[in-house]
Amino acid sequence: MKFVYERIINYYETDRMGVVHHSNYIRFLEEARSRWLEKLDIPMEKMEEEGYTIPTLEVYCKYKSHVTSGDTITIEPKITEYNGVRMTVSYNVINKNTGKTIIEAWTKHCFTNNKLRPVNIKKHDEKVYQIFKDLLEENN
Repeated sequence: MKFVYERIINYYETDRMGVVHHSNYIRFLEEARSRWLEKLDIPMEKMEEEGYTIPTLEVYCKYKSHVTSGDTITIEPKITEYNGVRMTVSYNVINKNTGKTIIEAWTKHCFTNNKLRPVNIKKHDEKVYQIFKDLLEENN
């Protein structure tokens, strides 16, 4: 299932040079990932109610271009690695108006129980496991 998150850049997210401050891109990735999970009917709140979390282990972000207040970006998350315990989400982040790549990015995550112990989601929730497995297969 292809998912694209669209976001307009706010003035307060820019720095003194008038461009989006680099730290905000990490927030944008999390926003896109959260909205994506909602669209997949597995929002973080639901996961937490069932006793699971998906903490971020690593973030990679290479800045290629910039955007300013009022620009619109699109973020397309994709599962690129997944084994039931860990997964990697890669992101296409594009300036909607110019088509330029803004950043190259990925985040690495693991599934944990409510005590932050790693779990194999396949053994605990076959439905959630299958959703992510299907998304990985779409990208291969």
